[in-house]
Amino acid sequence: MHNVHLTLKSANAKTGPIPVSVTSDDSCPKSCPFNDGACYAKSGPLAIHWRKVSKGDRGMAWGEFIGAIESLPDGQLWRHNAAGDLPGDNETINPAMLGDLVAANRGKKGFTYTHKTNNPANFSWIKAANEWGFTVNLSANDLAHADKLANIGAGPVVTVLPIDAPAKTVTPHGRVVITCPATYRDDVNCATCKLCAIPDRKTIIGFPAHGAAKKRVEKIFFMRGEK
Repeated sequence: MHNVHLTLKSANAKTGPIPVSVTSDDSCPKSCPFNDGACYAKSGPLAIHWRKVSKGDRGMAWGEFIGAIESLPDGQLWRHNAAGDLPGDNETINPAMLGDLVAANRGKKGFTYTHKTNNPANFSWIKAANEWGFTVNLSANDLAHADKLANIGAGPVVTVLPIDAPAKTVTPHGRVVITCPATYRDDVNCATCKLCAIPDRKTIIGFPAHGAAKKRVEKIFFMRGEK
């Protein structure tokens, strides 16, 4: 189950030179509203890479990937899943596989994002991962959804934002949303910012719609917000 590729030093300017993984697309939940092609990872060079990982032409099995994470230096910041989601079938997180990843991350500073938020059974596993130092950000599709996920208390929250989002905004319930600095500042990347790697963070991080399908992503944001 799941093929994973690990790049030990990313060449992506927004990420910075840190290890970054990609998990096969069978890890993604079918409920994700961006599955129809709006996902940023389904266009450009990342899409080509992701397809090869999903087909098994690149990458490694889950057990080998866990060993690679264990081998990272203590204190290493790394991003899990530039594409893909947490281990498990469709909406369900596999707790044993996630547990192996959390254990492998001990002493490191791994962070990721998940759209597996429609299954309430997942929240206890996400919360445990965050408590043990592997930061799992719950991905919201609009500002009201961000409030809903934050109310659950399983972990920090990120959200999609409109293309021209300001540097700071608030949710309907008054929670502060800071737009990812790397999206509008050339001197900031994941390696220097590190906000998404803080497991007990209360501030919501927003990501303006980007990529080839950014107009479609923005449309989803506004349509969901009107419900």
